[in-house]
Amino acid sequence: MCFFDQVMWTCGDWKWDRFRQHCNREYRTGETCGMKLVYAVARSNDKCKICQKIDTKLRRRAAEVTKIQRWQSEGSKLKASIERSYEIIKDLDQEIYQLQIEKQRKTQAIGKAR
Repeated sequence: MCFFDQVMWTCGDWKWDRFRQHCNREYRTGETCGMKLVYAVARSNDKCKICQKIDTKLRRRAAEVTKIQRWQSEGSKLKASIERSYEIIKDLDQEIYQLQIEKQRKTQAIGKAR
């Protein structure tokens, strides 16, 4: 039961940070017993990397939707561009889904051996 700092992001995700203190079960220098306890929580105003990637892809998707709406309101002159934007949106939806699955797997793996 060695003590570590913990970083907590605004999205609720967290990670172990640096080692702080040995417990009385481990006496060797540089070694830990393997059981982690929280020494202190450092709250970050940012989101985790996965959430940042999801937000970036959502903004890009919204920009593509805006482009499509603008092009369609101007008339159907740019069919190839509209089709390409639909493909980009489809790809972005798939990437967003994969990132959400990855975040969900990471959340469900808490407490399991890594």
